Amino acid sequence: MKLHHAMMALGMSLALAALPASLSAQGAAEAEAAPNAPWPPTLTPDGQPDVQGVWSPVGGGTQSLDPAMSSGALFQEQVTGVRSNNPSRIVDPPDGHIPYQPWAKALQQELEAVYENPTRPEHIDTQTRCLGPGVPRLYYFPRFRILQPAGSVVFVWDQYHTYRVIPLDGRPHVGANIKLWSGDGRGRWEGNTLVVDTTNLNAKSRLDVVGDFFSDQAHILERFIFIDGATMHYEATITDPTVFTRPWTMRVVQKRGQDEEFWEWACHEGERDAAESSSQIPDSDAGNR
Repeated sequence: MKLHHAMMALGMSLALAALPASLSAQGAAEAEAAPNAPWPPTLTPDGQPDVQGVWSPVGGGTQSLDPAMSSGALFQEQVTGVRSNNPSRIVDPPDGHIPYQPWAKALQQELEAVYENPTRPEHIDTQTRCLGPGVPRLYYFPRFRILQPAGSVVFVWDQYHTYRVIPLDGRPHVGANIKLWSGDGRGRWEGNTLVVDTTNLNAKSRLDVVGDFFSDQAHILERFIFIDGATMHYEATITDPTVFTRPWTMRVVQKRGQDEEFWEWACHEGERDAAESSSQIPDSDAGNR
Protein backbone atom coordinates (compact mmCIF):
# COMPACT_ATOMS: atom_id res chain seq x y z
CA MET A 1 0.00 0.00 0.00
CA LYS A 2 2.82 2.41 0.88
CA LEU A 3 4.48 1.59 -2.43
CA HIS A 4 1.19 2.28 -4.25
CA HIS A 5 0.82 5.69 -2.57
CA ALA A 6 4.42 6.53 -3.34
CA MET A 7 3.91 5.71 -7.03
CA MET A 8 0.77 7.86 -7.15
CA ALA A 9 2.59 10.76 -5.55
CA LEU A 10 5.46 10.41 -8.02
CA GLY A 11 3.03 10.36 -10.95
CA MET A 12 1.26 13.51 -9.76
CA SER A 13 4.59 15.26 -9.30
CA LEU A 14 5.66 14.40 -12.84
CA ALA A 15 2.31 15.55 -14.25
CA LEU A 16 2.48 18.87 -12.39
CA ALA A 17 6.05 19.37 -13.54
CA ALA A 18 5.04 18.79 -17.16
CA LEU A 19 1.98 21.06 -16.95
CA PRO A 20 3.79 24.42 -17.41
CA ALA A 21 5.58 23.12 -20.52
CA SER A 22 2.30 21.76 -21.91
CA LEU A 23 0.51 25.04 -21.28
CA SER A 24 3.43 26.95 -22.76
CA ALA A 25 3.33 24.83 -25.93
CA GLN A 26 -0.45 25.21 -26.15
CA GLY A 27 -0.14 28.98 -25.74
CA ALA A 28 2.52 29.16 -28.43
CA ALA A 29 0.33 27.19 -30.82
CA GLU A 30 -2.67 29.43 -30.10
CA ALA A 31 -0.54 32.54 -30.57
CA GLU A 32 0.71 31.21 -33.90
CA ALA A 33 -2.84 30.45 -35.06
CA ALA A 34 -4.25 33.79 -33.87
CA PRO A 35 -4.23 36.76 -36.25
CA ASN A 36 -1.48 39.33 -35.84
CA ALA A 37 -2.15 42.06 -33.34
CA PRO A 38 -2.84 45.49 -34.87
CA TRP A 39 0.37 47.17 -35.95
CA PRO A 40 0.85 50.60 -34.35
CA PRO A 41 2.66 52.66 -37.00
CA THR A 42 4.03 56.12 -36.43
CA LEU A 43 2.01 58.90 -38.05
CA THR A 44 2.91 61.54 -40.60
CA PRO A 45 2.29 65.20 -39.65
CA ASP A 46 -1.14 65.07 -41.37
CA GLY A 47 -2.13 61.91 -39.48
CA GLN A 48 -1.48 59.17 -42.05
CA PRO A 49 0.12 55.86 -41.00
CA ASP A 50 3.72 56.37 -42.06
CA VAL A 51 4.50 53.67 -44.63
CA GLN A 52 7.08 55.57 -46.66
CA GLY A 53 9.93 53.64 -48.23
CA VAL A 54 10.74 51.06 -50.90
CA TRP A 55 8.43 48.07 -51.39
CA SER A 56 8.75 45.00 -53.64
CA PRO A 57 6.37 42.17 -54.53
CA VAL A 58 7.12 38.66 -53.29
CA GLY A 59 7.48 36.57 -56.43
CA GLY A 60 6.91 39.49 -58.77
CA GLY A 61 6.74 39.35 -62.53
CA THR A 62 4.13 40.10 -65.16
CA GLN A 63 4.30 37.11 -67.51
CA SER A 64 1.00 35.73 -66.20
CA LEU A 65 -1.41 35.99 -63.27
CA ASP A 66 -2.64 32.39 -63.29
CA PRO A 67 -0.15 31.06 -62.33
CA ALA A 68 1.88 33.98 -60.96
CA MET A 69 4.89 34.00 -63.25
CA SER A 70 7.75 36.21 -64.41
CA SER A 71 9.42 35.89 -67.78
CA GLY A 72 12.57 34.76 -65.98
CA ALA A 73 10.71 31.95 -64.21
CA LEU A 74 9.10 30.90 -67.47
CA PHE A 75 12.51 30.77 -69.15
CA GLN A 76 13.84 28.55 -66.34
CA GLU A 77 10.89 26.20 -66.84
CA GLN A 78 11.61 26.00 -70.57
CA VAL A 79 15.32 25.36 -70.02
CA THR A 80 15.06 22.85 -67.16
CA GLY A 81 11.72 21.25 -67.95
CA VAL A 82 10.78 21.59 -64.27
CA ARG A 83 7.43 23.27 -63.59
CA SER A 84 7.41 25.86 -60.84
CA ASN A 85 3.85 25.14 -59.62
CA ASN A 86 3.35 28.78 -58.70
CA PRO A 87 -0.09 29.61 -57.28
CA SER A 88 -2.50 31.95 -59.01
CA ARG A 89 -2.62 35.59 -57.92
CA ILE A 90 -6.41 35.39 -58.11
CA VAL A 91 -7.85 34.86 -54.61
CA ASP A 92 -11.52 35.32 -55.58
CA PRO A 93 -13.05 33.29 -57.23
CA PRO A 94 -11.61 30.48 -55.08
CA ASP A 95 -10.59 28.43 -58.15
CA GLY A 96 -7.96 31.06 -58.98
CA HIS A 97 -9.23 31.75 -62.50
CA ILE A 98 -10.34 35.07 -63.99
CA PRO A 99 -14.12 34.81 -64.62
CA TYR A 100 -14.15 35.81 -68.28
CA GLN A 101 -17.24 35.91 -70.43
CA PRO A 102 -16.88 33.35 -73.26
CA TRP A 103 -15.96 35.87 -75.96
CA ALA A 104 -13.35 37.49 -73.68
CA LYS A 105 -11.77 34.16 -72.76
CA ALA A 106 -11.49 33.31 -76.45
CA LEU A 107 -9.72 36.63 -77.12
CA GLN A 108 -7.32 36.12 -74.19
CA GLN A 109 -6.43 32.65 -75.48
CA GLU A 110 -5.82 34.10 -78.95
CA LEU A 111 -3.47 36.73 -77.54
CA GLU A 112 -1.62 34.12 -75.47
CA ALA A 113 -1.18 31.88 -78.51
CA VAL A 114 0.51 34.58 -80.61
CA TYR A 115 2.40 36.80 -78.14
CA GLU A 116 5.76 35.18 -78.95
CA ASN A 117 5.22 35.41 -82.73
CA PRO A 118 2.92 38.39 -83.29
CA THR A 119 1.53 39.16 -86.72
CA ARG A 120 -0.43 42.32 -85.82
CA PRO A 121 0.43 45.29 -83.56
CA GLU A 122 -2.37 44.40 -81.12
CA HIS A 123 -0.66 41.05 -80.52
CA ILE A 124 2.32 42.79 -78.90
CA ASP A 125 2.14 43.39 -75.17
CA THR A 126 2.19 47.09 -74.28
CA GLN A 127 5.02 46.49 -71.80
CA THR A 128 7.13 45.07 -74.62
CA ARG A 129 6.46 48.29 -76.54
CA CYS A 130 7.74 50.42 -73.62
CA LEU A 131 4.27 51.79 -72.88
CA GLY A 132 2.85 52.33 -69.41
CA PRO A 133 2.03 49.07 -67.56
CA GLY A 134 -1.06 50.55 -65.92
CA VAL A 135 -2.96 49.53 -62.79
CA PRO A 136 -2.96 46.98 -61.19
CA ARG A 137 0.00 45.60 -63.17
CA LEU A 138 2.40 48.14 -61.69
CA TYR A 139 2.10 46.46 -58.29
CA TYR A 140 3.64 43.19 -59.38
CA PHE A 141 6.52 45.05 -61.02
CA PRO A 142 9.85 44.71 -59.19
CA ARG A 143 9.75 47.68 -56.79
CA PHE A 144 8.28 51.07 -56.04
CA ARG A 145 8.65 53.86 -53.53
CA ILE A 146 5.89 55.34 -51.35
CA LEU A 147 6.00 59.04 -50.45
CA GLN A 148 3.43 60.79 -48.25
CA PRO A 149 3.26 64.57 -48.73
CA ALA A 150 0.43 66.20 -46.81
CA GLY A 151 -2.98 65.12 -48.07
CA SER A 152 -1.86 62.46 -50.55
CA VAL A 153 0.02 59.22 -51.13
CA VAL A 154 2.51 59.09 -54.02
CA PHE A 155 3.83 55.91 -55.67
CA VAL A 156 7.02 56.17 -57.74
CA TRP A 157 8.58 53.46 -59.94
CA ASP A 158 12.01 53.58 -61.55
CA GLN A 159 10.51 51.65 -64.50
CA TYR A 160 8.92 53.66 -67.31
CA HIS A 161 9.27 56.93 -65.34
CA THR A 162 5.89 56.05 -63.82
CA TYR A 163 4.20 57.56 -60.79
CA ARG A 164 0.75 57.86 -59.22
CA VAL A 165 -0.54 60.66 -56.98
CA ILE A 166 -3.50 59.59 -54.84
CA PRO A 167 -5.31 62.52 -53.17
CA LEU A 168 -6.98 61.89 -49.82
CA ASP A 169 -9.22 64.96 -49.62
CA GLY A 170 -12.39 63.38 -51.00
CA ARG A 171 -12.38 65.28 -54.29
CA PRO A 172 -14.54 63.79 -57.08
CA HIS A 173 -13.14 61.79 -59.97
CA VAL A 174 -12.31 63.57 -63.21
CA GLY A 175 -14.91 63.60 -65.99
CA ALA A 176 -15.94 60.26 -67.42
CA ASN A 177 -14.62 61.24 -70.88
CA ILE A 178 -11.03 61.46 -69.55
CA LYS A 179 -9.21 58.11 -69.78
CA LEU A 180 -5.77 57.53 -68.24
CA TRP A 181 -3.16 54.74 -68.34
CA SER A 182 -3.20 54.31 -64.55
CA GLY A 183 -6.74 55.55 -64.10
CA ASP A 184 -7.93 58.21 -61.67
CA GLY A 185 -7.40 57.13 -58.04
CA ARG A 186 -9.06 58.60 -54.94
CA GLY A 187 -7.87 57.37 -51.56
CA ARG A 188 -8.85 57.14 -47.92
CA TRP A 189 -7.35 55.44 -44.88
CA GLU A 190 -9.31 52.78 -43.00
CA GLY A 191 -7.04 52.11 -40.03
CA ASN A 192 -3.79 50.76 -41.49
CA THR A 193 -5.37 50.04 -44.88
CA LEU A 194 -5.18 52.53 -47.74
CA VAL A 195 -8.29 52.14 -49.91
CA VAL A 196 -8.05 53.56 -53.45
CA ASP A 197 -11.06 53.84 -55.75
CA THR A 198 -9.75 53.81 -59.34
CA THR A 199 -11.81 54.74 -62.39
CA ASN A 200 -11.21 56.37 -65.82
CA LEU A 201 -8.90 53.60 -67.09
CA ASN A 202 -8.07 53.70 -70.80
CA ALA A 203 -7.58 49.88 -70.86
CA LYS A 204 -4.71 50.17 -73.36
CA SER A 205 -2.44 48.18 -71.07
CA ARG A 206 -2.72 44.48 -70.33
CA LEU A 207 -2.80 42.72 -66.98
CA ASP A 208 0.13 40.52 -68.06
CA VAL A 209 2.21 39.45 -71.04
CA VAL A 210 -0.05 36.54 -72.01
CA GLY A 211 -2.96 38.85 -72.71
CA ASP A 212 -5.28 39.05 -69.70
CA PHE A 213 -7.24 42.29 -70.06
CA PHE A 214 -10.20 44.46 -69.07
CA SER A 215 -12.11 47.24 -70.84
CA ASP A 216 -12.29 50.99 -70.32
CA GLN A 217 -15.46 50.37 -68.30
CA ALA A 218 -13.46 48.69 -65.52
CA HIS A 219 -13.67 49.91 -61.94
CA ILE A 220 -10.86 48.84 -59.58
CA LEU A 221 -11.01 48.97 -55.79
CA GLU A 222 -7.45 48.75 -54.49
CA ARG A 223 -6.53 47.92 -50.89
CA PHE A 224 -3.03 48.41 -49.52
CA ILE A 225 -3.23 46.42 -46.30
CA PHE A 226 -0.21 47.13 -44.09
CA ILE A 227 0.22 44.09 -41.86
CA ASP A 228 3.30 45.42 -40.05
CA GLY A 229 6.29 47.63 -40.71
CA ALA A 230 7.74 45.21 -43.27
CA THR A 231 4.72 43.53 -44.89
CA MET A 232 1.87 44.82 -47.04
CA HIS A 233 -0.82 42.99 -49.01
CA TYR A 234 -1.94 44.63 -52.22
CA GLU A 235 -5.44 43.59 -53.25
CA ALA A 236 -7.29 44.75 -56.35
CA THR A 237 -10.95 43.94 -57.01
CA ILE A 238 -11.85 44.46 -60.67
CA THR A 239 -15.45 44.99 -61.74
CA ASP A 240 -16.14 45.10 -65.49
CA PRO A 241 -19.51 43.65 -66.62
CA THR A 242 -18.52 44.04 -70.27
CA VAL A 243 -15.68 41.49 -69.92
CA PHE A 244 -16.21 39.40 -66.78
CA THR A 245 -19.12 37.41 -65.37
CA ARG A 246 -18.50 38.77 -61.86
CA PRO A 247 -16.05 40.96 -59.89
CA TRP A 248 -12.77 39.23 -59.05
CA THR A 249 -9.82 39.93 -56.76
CA MET A 250 -6.06 39.46 -56.99
CA ARG A 251 -3.56 39.67 -54.12
CA VAL A 252 0.17 40.43 -54.22
CA VAL A 253 2.26 40.26 -51.04
CA GLN A 254 4.74 43.13 -50.74
CA LYS A 255 7.83 43.39 -48.53
CA ARG A 256 9.72 46.51 -47.48
CA GLY A 257 13.11 46.72 -49.16
CA GLN A 258 16.32 48.62 -48.61
CA ASP A 259 15.71 52.36 -48.88
CA GLU A 260 18.13 53.26 -51.64
CA GLU A 261 18.36 55.60 -54.60
CA PHE A 262 16.47 54.57 -57.71
CA TRP A 263 18.48 54.57 -60.91
CA GLU A 264 16.89 55.60 -64.17
CA TRP A 265 15.31 52.60 -65.86
CA ALA A 266 14.88 53.56 -69.51
CA CYS A 267 12.96 51.32 -71.87
CA HIS A 268 14.08 51.38 -75.49
CA GLU A 269 15.21 48.94 -78.16
CA GLY A 270 18.48 47.25 -77.23
CA GLU A 271 18.42 48.55 -73.66
CA ARG A 272 20.41 46.57 -71.09
CA ASP A 273 20.13 46.90 -67.30
CA ALA A 274 23.25 47.73 -65.33
CA ALA A 275 24.52 44.59 -63.59
CA GLU A 276 24.17 46.16 -60.14
CA SER A 277 20.59 47.21 -60.81
CA SER A 278 19.57 43.83 -62.18
CA SER A 279 21.06 42.01 -59.20
CA GLN A 280 18.92 44.09 -56.86
CA ILE A 281 15.65 43.33 -58.68
CA PRO A 282 14.73 39.66 -58.21
CA ASP A 283 12.43 37.94 -60.67
CA SER A 284 12.64 40.90 -63.05
CA ASP A 285 10.67 41.05 -66.28
CA ALA A 286 13.45 42.89 -68.11
CA GLY A 287 13.54 40.09 -70.67
CA ASN A 288 10.07 41.03 -71.90
CA ARG A 289 11.37 44.08 -73.73
